[in-house]
Formats: sequence, C-alpha cells, structure tokens
Amino acid sequence: MALPELDITATINGRQVSRADVLAWEDKRIDAAAKKLGVPAPDPMPVSERREEWLQIKRALGDDEMLRRLERDARIADIVGRAQASLSRRRRICVTELHVPGGTAQEFADLFTEITFSSNQDAMERSCPDHFVLRMAGGRQQVLETNGGSPFAALFDIDYDDVSSLVTPIDPQFPVRLDGVAISSTGRPIGGVRHQFRDTADGVHARLLVEFPLPMLQTVISGHRWHLACEFSNWFEAAFAG
Repeated sequence: MALPELDITATINGRQVSRADVLAWEDKRIDAAAKKLGVPAPDPMPVSERREEWLQIKRALGDDEMLRRLERDARIADIVGRAQASLSRRRRICVTELHVPGGTAQEFADLFTEITFSSNQDAMERSCPDHFVLRMAGGRQQVLETNGGSPFAALFDIDYDDVSSLVTPIDPQFPVRLDGVAISSTGRPIGGVRHQFRDTADGVHARLLVEFPLPMLQTVISGHRWHLACEFSNWFEAAFAG
C-alpha cells in the first residue's frame, strides 16, 4: 500500500537532508537487509513498491525463521551490548530531527502508540528495511533489527513502563514524548529512546533520540541517524498522507 510522499526535511549530523535522500538510503538498505537474511532482494522498482515487496518476503519467512537465521547475530550483539553497558552508565547519544508538514504531535503519538501496543507488525516492520521482528510479547516490545551501521542484527526488548534509566533530560518545549528502555537478555537496561515532538505553524517538529552504550562505535551512531529518518518518515506518512 504505497502512500503519497510528504515533503519531510530531516536534519542529520547538522545537515539538512531531503525526503529523496532518505528514500535512496532506504532503497540500499533493502538490499543489505535481504543479504543479511540470505534471500533475494526485490527487483528494482520505485522504493514504495520495493518496501511492500520486502515486507511480503519477511512475512513469507515468518518471525521464527528470521529469529533462527539471525540467532548468531543476536547472540553476539547481546554479549557486546551488555559488555558495553557495564563499562559506564553514561550514554552515546544519536539524534535525528524531522520537520513534517501537516498533522499534530499528539495525533502522531496516538498513532504510534496504537500500532505499537496492538502489535501491528506490518506497520512496524514496513517502516524500515532493517526491522525484522517487532511485536509485543509479555508486556514489552520484542525487537529484532539492525541498528544503523552495525554489522550484527540485535535482539532486545523495549520497556515502555519503567524509563527511569534514561539519562536525556526532558525538553519542556516538546510536550509530547515517546520514551522506552532497551533491555538485554539478562534484563539489564542497555540504552533507550526519548523521542520528543512539538507542533509548529505548519506541522510537527520531531526530535528523535536514541541512547546507546557509551563505547558504541561511531559508525553505528552515524548509520542509525538515517535509520531514524527512514522509519519515522514512513510512520509520519502513514499517519498524515493516507
């Protein structure tokens, strides 16, 4: 289900990036994600169509098979993440900002909350090629994804209830927030998200922020800025361009 594109502007590492640039990144990541799963990538076609084809490939494989194929990656990423988090309580911060025409911050937060807690896997996994499994399990969100420029897919849970381990202060200029804490296999917080939103004269300003363990490689941080731009641009289009 291709949606009209919104003229969303991203700010990545202090540089303004167009929607076309983010879509070009998404197109390349479809190929990388297919290679990661060991399946043929969708044929060349408009990104919106490849996005749907890629979602159907993941659906055909199924959650259990994707978890099996990426088990080794997930095990390594879990060990590395726990080791990194144990070295320091400080975090390395990854930020991307979006300016979105139309809609309101609360409308978007309501949509995101609904698709998250209803475990709408199509909406969650369509938004970024590197989203393999995103579903609610035991009151938390199970996530299997490749974080930015990481060589490994990571498996972790997101706790949306206890966010006390986040270190990023709340900005009162952004009254709408989506907060969550990433939990390792041993139940240890290893990072989290503090996404903040506010209304503007013509739409929404989103400050998307991920807290990684302090030793996280800069290449992962750099890649994840694009990951954030991709997934949230697609979620905003689903919310406001339908």
